[in-house]
Amino acid sequence: MRTNLPWLAAVVVLLVPGSAVRAQIPEAIAAPGESPVTTIHAEGAQIYDCKADAGGKLVWQFREPIATLLLDGKTVGRHYAGPSWELADGSIVTAKAAGRAPGATARDIPLLRLEVTAQRGSGGLTGITTIQRINTKGGALEGACDSAGAFQSVPYAADYVFLRKGG
Repeated sequence: MRTNLPWLAAVVVLLVPGSAVRAQIPEAIAAPGESPVTTIHAEGAQIYDCKADAGGKLVWQFREPIATLLLDGKTVGRHYAGPSWELADGSIVTAKAAGRAPGATARDIPLLRLEVTAQRGSGGLTGITTIQRINTKGGALEGACDSAGAFQSVPYAADYVFLRKGG
């Protein structure tokens, strides 16, 4: 399950027929001094809850992600509230957001750098210190809602790059 992709922390290569286009990872989510261990694709939903904001206006507020983690088209784990990532091998990491950059469009959730705050089990996620959420598609929800306590599910996809300190 582990892959060695040392170039991924600095550059993502997008293949376009006849050429390679290089896109830098935004500085806000860069992880200097850390090396990628694996990249896992996620497909699922961002769940929002209708709640009053500080001014008393009802707005959609992010509640939790629910996603399947896929590697080479096969389910290898899940992503859920915490936020946590759990692999079928029993390894689990929980993290907190530490950096953010805009998604490609207003409908795409932001790119993130997350710092691991807890680890359990042993396996593919053992020793992971940072997670980058890149290549986001969908998942964003904005605007007012009509009924406090209502939920909205917005489909999304993203790639999660799992990194550890050193090489």
